[in-house]
Amino acid sequence: MLKLRAYIKSLSLIFAMTSLFSAASAWSSEILSAKDRAIIPVAAFTASGESEKLKISLNEALDAGLTINELKEVLVQLYAYAGFPRSLNGLATFMTVLDARKSQGIQDVLGRESSPLPTDKSSLEFGTENQTRLIGVEVKGALFDFSPQVDEYLKAHLFGDIFERDVLSWKQRELATIAALANIHGVNSQLAAHFNISMNNHISPAELKAFISVLKTYCGEAISVNAQQVLDQVLASKQ
Repeated sequence: MLKLRAYIKSLSLIFAMTSLFSAASAWSSEILSAKDRAIIPVAAFTASGESEKLKISLNEALDAGLTINELKEVLVQLYAYAGFPRSLNGLATFMTVLDARKSQGIQDVLGRESSPLPTDKSSLEFGTENQTRLIGVEVKGALFDFSPQVDEYLKAHLFGDIFERDVLSWKQRELATIAALANIHGVNSQLAAHFNISMNNHISPAELKAFISVLKTYCGEAISVNAQQVLDQVLASKQ
């Protein structure tokens, strides 16, 4: 009986999430590509640790054309924003999804590997260059003076070792980042910073509006309203 109830609950969740996906796609499909839309709930539910919703979103992402390696890249990147536990759980969930699809005869595309990282520069050197390009200015400040270690880790590892990998575009990486941050409470300053970074890297205000529409469909009113308020403040500061 308990297994039957769990099965019915799972079917209900799948039906609800599929309906939500269709609703989110209707308007945002003209603004964001199917792949870009699919990244949003994957990143959001990885960050929040909602494994059942993540399973459904990973299935939808594969069906939308994202490769296994592209999705692994999203899940790995998120450890820098949501922590290793969420990232590792996300990867374990993805393995479960792939095993289930394989048992159903679905052959998902592995996709290409990343190009080799530069050998003529250190991770810190090309990471600093990437960070400056992403943000538009050299990053300095009291926080990084207070903790030079975190400044080095951000530059060398996040913006170097991770962002230099070209399996995903910077636009896709920023969509994953803002989706994750939007679904984590108490990080509005970082969300605002990455809205700015997104607009520095070919994500338009219209695409951010579509992003929030998808976020609302999957994560609910409270999460999307908060993200919209942060975005409004960022856009107002540019006027």
